[in-house]
Amino acid sequence: MDDTKEEVEILSDSNGEVIKEEVELTLFWYLFIFFATYLGSYLIPAIIFVLYLVFIFGPFFLENNNFLALFIEMKSLITLLSIPLVLISCYLIRLFFVALITRGFWRYTEKKSPTKSGIIPRNFPSKTLNYYHIRSYMVKYPKNLFRKGIFPWLANWFYNFVGISKIGKGSTIEDQLGADRFIDVGKNSYIGVGSGISSHFVEGIFGNISYFEIKFGDNVTMGSCNIAPGCEIKDNSYLLPLASATKHNVTKGNNYYFGMPLRRIFKKKIMRFLNLSEYDLDKAEQLRIKQVKLKNDEKSNERGKARNKRKQF
Repeated sequence: MDDTKEEVEILSDSNGEVIKEEVELTLFWYLFIFFATYLGSYLIPAIIFVLYLVFIFGPFFLENNNFLALFIEMKSLITLLSIPLVLISCYLIRLFFVALITRGFWRYTEKKSPTKSGIIPRNFPSKTLNYYHIRSYMVKYPKNLFRKGIFPWLANWFYNFVGISKIGKGSTIEDQLGADRFIDVGKNSYIGVGSGISSHFVEGIFGNISYFEIKFGDNVTMGSCNIAPGCEIKDNSYLLPLASATKHNVTKGNNYYFGMPLRRIFKKKIMRFLNLSEYDLDKAEQLRIKQVKLKNDEKSNERGKARNKRKQF
């Protein structure tokens, strides 16, 4: 709520009148961002691949006149077998440069207009609205390149490296609608296929934009669910398929949730919906308690190490 108030204060003066921060947005910047990301990321991998063709693949394989020697001589054989490794290496290098270029643009826009939770008016041009659209545009191609590529698990690294979202260790975000900006996911969480995780909503066709961070705790599991802006799904929350959270919903955690709007499910319904026995639920509860204990032990150890370091100094 504090961020929302701050946003309102920025957009109004002391007399309560709206300040119109008009920004001229040209198509040039959208084209520049796309081609810089798309073509710029090809530059280094293309040079590496051409050098490989000219100095290694050509002399040791293509220029070999003896057909049998291609598969007998060690140099020719190694050159032939190295093609997949070279292609994969160039592909990974390109992914890195896509992330690096996107990170540069992202940080530039953050300096100009930092991302904040709040309501973004759309009835007049403003710097906040302008950079919201620019960030929304620049992340679409890189996100799909990582998520729909041959190494989709690198998408978590991309989010953390660029600073778009925070994805904890051991967490998995499957292919879905949204989940590209302003998302904070804890450790060992799973967001299933077909879910809709959106930190921004447009209120009607020409309405304002609700833009609030979505937070997931540790050990959150959900499949084919919809989560609206401003929601907080706390530790050990298990969302059954098709469960949906309206804006600013907060779960207490350590339980199962279902329905729309999201609500807690009781033990008998859990057993019936998931076809589980009471023994299975008790086993899951024991595992949860064990995970909580390990987490508390880790925090205690970290605090102990911090105290020891302070004593040493």
